[in-house]
Amino acid sequence: MALAIRETLAFLMITMLFQVSSATVYKVGGSAGWTLPILRNVDYSKWASNKPFHVGDVVVFSYNKLFHNVEQVTQKNYQACNATFPIASYNTGNDSITLEKVGHKYFICGVPGHCQVGQKVDINVTPLAPVPAPTTI
Repeated sequence: MALAIRETLAFLMITMLFQVSSATVYKVGGSAGWTLPILRNVDYSKWASNKPFHVGDVVVFSYNKLFHNVEQVTQKNYQACNATFPIASYNTGNDSITLEKVGHKYFICGVPGHCQVGQKVDINVTPLAPVPAPTTI
């Protein structure tokens, strides 16, 4: 009995380590990065729609900090392109954001006019698939 418990605990620990190390890093916009869509022919909605974002993944916003920034906003402010009251602000030009909770995360460029021409992204974070329970024989 004690051996089965130790084996189960060892399996669970290995599984948890694998899950932690399996986080994916996504560069927002791919090779275009975070920029005005009309300059690099990027559609951030389309880019995000085919990515399986999970808790623990990292999104990297790569951009020229002289011309852009990243503002995390509410859904209402995302739809209105309103950067007045951001949840979080980033401005280093190479911002790595770990996705910590399930749900939609909304990001816009807070430079006037940029969000209105499409420099915004809705990232839908889903939970990791549950780990199957170990079986004992």
